[in-house]
Amino acid sequence: MKLLAMDTSSEGCSAALLIDGSISERFELAPRAHTRLLMPMIRDLLAEQGMVPAELDALAFACGPGSFTGLRIATGVVQGLAYGLDVPVIPVSSLSAVAADGIARFSLSEGEGIAVAFDARMGEIYWGCFVCRAGQPELIGDEQVCVPESLTLASGISSWFGVGQGWGLRDGFPANVTGAMKKIDDSLVPRASRVAELAGLALREGTGVSAAQAQPVYIRDEVAWKKLPGR
Repeated sequence: MKLLAMDTSSEGCSAALLIDGSISERFELAPRAHTRLLMPMIRDLLAEQGMVPAELDALAFACGPGSFTGLRIATGVVQGLAYGLDVPVIPVSSLSAVAADGIARFSLSEGEGIAVAFDARMGEIYWGCFVCRAGQPELIGDEQVCVPESLTLASGISSWFGVGQGWGLRDGFPANVTGAMKKIDDSLVPRASRVAELAGLALREGTGVSAAQAQPVYIRDEVAWKKLPGR
């Protein structure tokens, strides 16, 4: 299997190449530089392996939630490549990619929970609760966007870990949510290496969409912009 994955859903920009279980990655924390960095990262990864795009079996991208502008960048690149190469695309949740990173970071055991939080701006949090199954994140319920004080944890899990930069705002989270966490890492952002890992599993199960169906997931359907006084 030869799969190219990319992520521009946060301040991180990354691309990764999965070849028969082995992953190589380019990653840089570079807010507002995704457009400049992404394609050179992809070219470097392919050149490093002596590959051309036509040898790829599939593409993957972090489809959101995350930065609206960042999501559109990765979506545009993956759609363009998929149309030209005629290969399937595997959209991967940005929250699940960070959950996978957290599972590895904290060495979670089967059945332990991981709560992922991103700063959604406008006083809201992107939120997802996952359980560790066979070393991978399994979503419990739905991903959501909500105000910090309304966050809740899925029931039936006694051991929780928190990951994602949204945890930097945990002073505004309910006490029963923060108090349930064994450990918190608010430095983790989505990475293409985790997107590739999750996409590889999905591809083996026959999951994939066409270029036209590769769409970003914003969760927040409508954005209400407040007008300035007198505007």
